[in-house]
Amino acid sequence: MSSSPVFPPDAVIADTVRWLERAVIGLNLCPFAKGVHTKGQIHYVVSEATDARGLLEDLQRELEALAEISAEKRDTTLLMAPQCLEDFLDFNDFLELADELIDAMDLGGILQVASFHPQFQFDGTEVDDVTNCTNRAPYPTLHLLREDSIDRAVEVFPEAESIYERNMQVLEELGAEGWAKLDVGPRCPIAFAQGQAS
Repeated sequence: MSSSPVFPPDAVIADTVRWLERAVIGLNLCPFAKGVHTKGQIHYVVSEATDARGLLEDLQRELEALAEISAEKRDTTLLMAPQCLEDFLDFNDFLELADELIDAMDLGGILQVASFHPQFQFDGTEVDDVTNCTNRAPYPTLHLLREDSIDRAVEVFPEAESIYERNMQVLEELGAEGWAKLDVGPRCPIAFAQGQAS
């Protein structure tokens, strides 16, 4: 096994934080993200899984950890999987397993899993439709959320159902060129290889 991973965890986390700050918070795609980010309540985990089974094991571990720790210390978890489920349809199928796992762990109504993917595509859209970028992250990412936190956030932001429509409008106005300028895609494999070569 190589001592230098293709996806160094520090670089994966740095890419994800950059995406969070520039896209999610910068474009206000999620009005609830800034608070937990500022308070340091987001836990970042890089999975070394290379298949769905390994990722499911990592997800189970992180769900247990989030359920056991207080929201003040860790409100939410981002689990990045840079080495598996690169195909969006495979990733989408995996989400069913994630939901089944939550039920099997008796965490339904307590935790839920949202998702982001570099190739995310809304049903009925073209691959290059810029609105797909609302759910695109640098790596396949599982977002572990507390139901209580969602409920509290919705109380503060009662028009939560309008976020989706607003995000579509923001991305359409930004355009593909504007999204590209945010520079929130994955950097790690190329940057790391160049760094090793130099």
